[in-house]
Amino acid sequence: MSVSVPTLAVVAALAITLVPVQQEIAIGREARRQVARETPIVPDAAVVAYVRAIGQRLAARSGGPEYPFTFDVANYREVNAFALPGGPIWIHRGAIAAAASESQLAGVLAHEVAHIARRHAADQLTRAIVTNWGLGFFGALLGNVGGASTAQTVAQAAAGTAFLKFSRDDERDADRAGALIMHRAGWDPRGMLEFMQGIERQARRHPSSVELFFSTHPAPADRAASLRQIVPGLRGGTRDSAAFRRIRARLARMPPAARMPGER
Repeated sequence: MSVSVPTLAVVAALAITLVPVQQEIAIGREARRQVARETPIVPDAAVVAYVRAIGQRLAARSGGPEYPFTFDVANYREVNAFALPGGPIWIHRGAIAAAASESQLAGVLAHEVAHIARRHAADQLTRAIVTNWGLGFFGALLGNVGGASTAQTVAQAAAGTAFLKFSRDDERDADRAGALIMHRAGWDPRGMLEFMQGIERQARRHPSSVELFFSTHPAPADRAASLRQIVPGLRGGTRDSAAFRRIRARLARMPPAARMPGER
């Protein structure tokens, strides 16, 4: 079935109402399972529990639909984090290592939580479905025609890198919303800005370590410039903790993280 450009624009604009939250959640759960099958997980229960505790505290202050947020830690050295439709969030071990404080780590997770809470993932999901398979497939998905196999087809694509890049407007919105989520959850939003500044410095010293982050997010300099207009109005909150320092020490004692397939 061919789809005209105007039709695609209309569908994208109506994504929030066209993709029911429960359908988005079902697709996200299957996508998370598919990512997990191919991704090495950090083998330290204390590290994973710590990240999940921060994530759930942020999710509780996110607003929007009640998504079943999950937080997984990939044992990859590259700096990256991403959100899948319906609640799953992944963060790389390399992103934890790149954070210099708990508020910086919370900033990374808050940005991804905001993508889901603001339904950017639902919008992205709709665009991808209609572009790749057409309105007929989209109707089958919403009408549950084809059952689990139809949802699994979408979930398999959602687990791929094509779904991990949001628009610049979505990224700016996730930074704004994420900073507010941090503030409500009790962390200093300056951590989000400081993480961006740290990535800028790391890019000058070791460009290859942040190439993946650059491929799925706007340039840190652009995000830092936008955050400088937001953060000064949000004062107070936790900046660092002994728990964060203990987790960083545990990671440092572990064997080196793996490289992502295809990364240098």
